[in-house]
Amino acid sequence: MPKDFQQQDLVMHFLSCGEGQIRIPFVVGENRSRTWIFTLNENSIQLKHDHRHEDGSPDDITMYGGTSPNTGFAELQYFPADQETVDLIPYAAGNVWWVSITDSTFTYNLRRVSSDKPIRVEFDLTEEVEAPAAPWGWEN
Repeated sequence: MPKDFQQQDLVMHFLSCGEGQIRIPFVVGENRSRTWIFTLNENSIQLKHDHRHEDGSPDDITMYGGTSPNTGFAELQYFPADQETVDLIPYAAGNVWWVSITDSTFTYNLRRVSSDKPIRVEFDLTEEVEAPAAPWGWEN
């Protein structure tokens, strides 16, 4: 688990679903800089990480991610780093993100090929929480 995640409340919520896109803010403590954006394409799903500053302006490192290489599974999707990510963050060329969903959990994962420390964050979907304030740069 990244150091900035430790001893923080981690909250995700579905901000919007529709028009082939789902936006899921990921709040770490008071930090509302992160939003996962899933976009449905013809036969694949794209995952992008939208990072913003508190004033709503885009971070220098934003909109990185990848596209599922195939149709995947209903409950599991993989996203290897795309060329836009490699151009933005060269050391992330080997990154693979994946998301799994069950009736009770949503799990976000990141594996960096150059690291032996994967990141895994599991959310309990059976416990409703109050939606946090809008992520930085987005309106509710």
